[in-house]
This record gives sequence, structure tokens and C-alpha cells, in this order.
Amino acid sequence: MQEDRPHRSRLRRRISSWANSTDQHARDLRKTYARPGQVSVAEAPDREQVTLAGTLRSVTLRPRGGVPALEAELYDGTGVVTLVWLGRRRIAGVAAGRSISVRGRIGVQENVRVIYNPRYELLP
Repeated sequence: MQEDRPHRSRLRRRISSWANSTDQHARDLRKTYARPGQVSVAEAPDREQVTLAGTLRSVTLRPRGGVPALEAELYDGTGVVTLVWLGRRRIAGVAAGRSISVRGRIGVQENVRVIYNPRYELLP
């Protein structure tokens, strides 16, 4: 049992280090995308026009009702909102890891916050 403790201690340090780096990444994103007149994903009210900015964590093609739909997860360090462009298989420049600003109305579908066909601007 005593021999196992150094291993556990190392494992705890690694997990703690990973958790702290994730928290730091979220703090960095919040600082990066905080702008006047722009709310965070966590503060954005449902069913109102909002402008959000963040990083796309994933971009996938998921057909909805037989129609192609491009879905992307926008993360700004406070929360995630799913962006859905109906009738699109791909959009040039929209890829995982890309910074983007979007404008649209947030809705909730199956307990997931969604913006359909948002206007977007690719950020440097």
C-alpha cells in the first residue's frame, strides 16, 4: 500500500495540473472575447438577438429532416452554444479551432442552446 502512494500523488498532481490548465484556458477565452456591447454565452438571454464571439470547438455535418445541416459548437470560456446552418454542407473558413463572431436568436432544443442560421464574421 505504501508503494502505491507516490504513484497516486503523481496522478493527483497531473489531474490537478490538467484541471488548472483547463480553467486557465477558459479564463483566457473570456478575456479574449469580452467586448463592449457583447454578452457571454452564459449570460446571453434566450429568444433575443445576441452577438457572441468565441472559438469553434467542433464542426460536423448532421442532416436534419433530410436536409444537410452544418453544426458547430461555439465556446467562449463561459459556456457553449450550438450553431446550425441549414442547407449547408460546408462553409469556407468555418472549422474547428477558428475564432468567430455570430449574431442571431438563441433558442433551446432538447435542453441544448442553439442559434439557427446565424450571421457570422471570421475573426483573426
